[in-house]
Amino acid sequence: MPTSLPDRTETSGDSAPETRYVYKASLIGSAHEFKLTDAGLSWHISGKSGVWGYADIAAIRLSYKPSSMQSRRFRADLQGRDGGRITILSTTWQTVSLMVPQDHDYRAFITELHRRMAKAGSKATLIAGIGRITYAAALAMVTLLGIAMAGLLVRAFATGEWYGALFLVGFVALFSWQIGGFIKRNRPRAYDFDHLPQALLP
Repeated sequence: MPTSLPDRTETSGDSAPETRYVYKASLIGSAHEFKLTDAGLSWHISGKSGVWGYADIAAIRLSYKPSSMQSRRFRADLQGRDGGRITILSTTWQTVSLMVPQDHDYRAFITELHRRMAKAGSKATLIAGIGRITYAAALAMVTLLGIAMAGLLVRAFATGEWYGALFLVGFVALFSWQIGGFIKRNRPRAYDFDHLPQALLP
């Protein structure tokens, strides 16, 4: 069974419902548990716990971070005003060879977190995508690889290496689908509470 709970909301007395999200970052160790409460973001990670007031969250970065085990993996990096950092992933480890997506629960949690922060008058910096330097380096690498592949393809056609050319075409198509999606989703940009980057939510 996945780590996420079937019931994402809980009620406590007369207070508003709590939104809960749980995931395992690795097979070894306890699950990371988060709740959106009236007091703020309650977290429990590796035996440590605390509550961040919604106005005390200084920044959120949303990104798309696929892995070899799961191509649909999204990530939210939160930074508190005290310098603390929290990472929330959209996937959870189920077995040694299976990483399970939790698309619906993750999206609901991240969306509700932004709603509550906006309601609390948050002035947090909201960032979509990877860092600008990392993005520029990724673009440069893709450009160089594209030039190299184009050169090899031209040579294969010129020498009549049709099987080699077919292989290169297939490789370029697969590469463009995987890496192209990563580059497109992770373009660095700012966003606001009313316009969450849909490409960075499952």
